[in-house]
Amino acid sequence: MSQPLWADFTRLGQLESKGFSISAEARLLGPDANQVLGRINPERQLSPASVTKAYMSAALLSRFGPQHRFTTSLVSSAPVEAGVLRGDLVFEGGGDPGLTTEDLWRLVQRLKLAGVEQVDGALVVSQWRFGPVECATTDRCNAHSRVTNAYSAPLTSAGINFGAWCVNVSPAPGANAPARASLCDSPQPLITIDNQVRTVPANSGTELSAVRITDERGDVMRVTGQISTNAAARDVYRGVGDPAEQTAQTLLSMLGQAGISVRDPWRVTSARPSGASRLAAVDSKPLQELLLRTMNYSNNYMADVLALDLVETPQAQLYQAGQALEAFAHSIPGHGPVTLESGSGLTTGNRTSAHGVTAMLESMFNESALFPSFVAAFQSPANGVMRFIRRGPPGFQNNVMLKTGTLNEPFAVRAAAGYFRTAQGRWGVFSVLVNGTGTTPYLSWSEVLDPLSLDLDAMITAN
Repeated sequence: MSQPLWADFTRLGQLESKGFSISAEARLLGPDANQVLGRINPERQLSPASVTKAYMSAALLSRFGPQHRFTTSLVSSAPVEAGVLRGDLVFEGGGDPGLTTEDLWRLVQRLKLAGVEQVDGALVVSQWRFGPVECATTDRCNAHSRVTNAYSAPLTSAGINFGAWCVNVSPAPGANAPARASLCDSPQPLITIDNQVRTVPANSGTELSAVRITDERGDVMRVTGQISTNAAARDVYRGVGDPAEQTAQTLLSMLGQAGISVRDPWRVTSARPSGASRLAAVDSKPLQELLLRTMNYSNNYMADVLALDLVETPQAQLYQAGQALEAFAHSIPGHGPVTLESGSGLTTGNRTSAHGVTAMLESMFNESALFPSFVAAFQSPANGVMRFIRRGPPGFQNNVMLKTGTLNEPFAVRAAAGYFRTAQGRWGVFSVLVNGTGTTPYLSWSEVLDPLSLDLDAMITAN
């Protein structure tokens, strides 16, 4: 067997002189699995940020298989008599991270087909599998009262729309008038929209900002800025204060629109329905499709919900999801130490090594029935959803599939891991974890991807 030509992480390694810690490894797979192409402190434990989602995806596929679906149900222990449900209607959250208002409409229509026209009780949202989930990061803790992003929504097994409110903003017919704003998914005013967006003359530019606050009115979406008269409508997303309550509000509105009256106010519970029969159900997309979206868009809400699905006991918490991921990692031959506190990588306590990541990637490569679904969730730099990875020489752009990870606080993390094909058609794996400290300068992605793309391209070309 011919020996691979040497190439290493010389360019990437120069970041160490700027005070950044690096763990990196690249090696060939198959018959050449022991052929290391480059290493920098491969056993060093560092934060992988969203590269954690690769562990989550591998664990989910290994547990459930690519075609697994999560089921969300409407159930009740009461009988249906002459179109009247003689008791509470219970929404039983199934831990579907991709459940949307479209799925709720299907549930409502199937409930009507089951003969329910009236509920002589309450709508009860049951999040017995998990929820409310204790917040493990500052942004998720703060999100209960105020949030300026869509990714740090609290977690539940009974959430919809990725735990976010969506507000559609469109210009008024003329300048100097308030813009038009309404919820994207409901004609009903489920929450308060504090619309402070001005309509400005054509071609004056559109700049929108939004914050979701929670006060005595409930969730409030405050949208500010300006929109040009000739601008297209824009959607603005912000995380909800309580995702189970969002489900209750949205579903109750849909039941009303479908002509199904509900006598009592809605409520949320963490109790498991007992003695209940299923009235309607809807299945999620297959797991492989959920993972594709989670990985491609690095969706933190979906990743942590999926990780919580690994926990078999009711009322799962994020640390238990982390334990399930750690158990999976410990089952991988040669992996080494690992600490995983979440499936998203938002928790800065996550720690692994470059060698640990490549061991996980190699393990999935050897799972012939799972590998196609697993690798499909990684991005090609040339065609990736994330535009910032579309850089570097042709070998890197066209012969690499990767997952990136980014954190800026409390320290900078830039991580990338995945697969590559060499010029001779061999498969390889690589992992690069770059961590800063509270005193190191800001680290841009170009400072990592530019040298990494050149180093990997040299390995691809030489082998």
